[in-house]
Amino acid sequence: MTLEVRTVPADAPEVDALLDAYLDERAATFPSAQGSYARKRAPAAEFTDPDGVFVVAYDDDRPVGCGGLRRIPDDGADVRFEVKHVYVAPEGRGAGVATRVMDVLEDRAVALGATAVVLDTNDSLVAAGAMYRSRGYERVQPFNDNPNANAWYRKPVR
Repeated sequence: MTLEVRTVPADAPEVDALLDAYLDERAATFPSAQGSYARKRAPAAEFTDPDGVFVVAYDDDRPVGCGGLRRIPDDGADVRFEVKHVYVAPEGRGAGVATRVMDVLEDRAVALGATAVVLDTNDSLVAAGAMYRSRGYERVQPFNDNPNANAWYRKPVR
């Protein structure tokens, strides 16, 4: 695998395709005990400089993963950027794609002035939660009302 992570507009065709696949997969695998999955995407405009970025991971120019970063309101202690829509297509899984996407997003967060990166997820995404914890993210109290989330994380980056 020859992996390259590039900054792209959040409304680029490859982003739409990856996020449609992500939303389809989440809707199909969402734990029924938690209700139904709310299909929603953050507006593309939230992922633009200087308040954010969107990246796509390519394997020989084939999009295999993505993720976004957007500024959210400070909480009094931190300048916060939130990671959104991290997804790896089945053909890219197990090859470090998510790690590379997160490396780029965290680096960009620091460059944009973040003191903390936050994210929400669902505990049913076991591999994602394990990756976030291995990167130094710690569980925190909810910072949003995402109906799909049941786990919130924070990582200091300065």
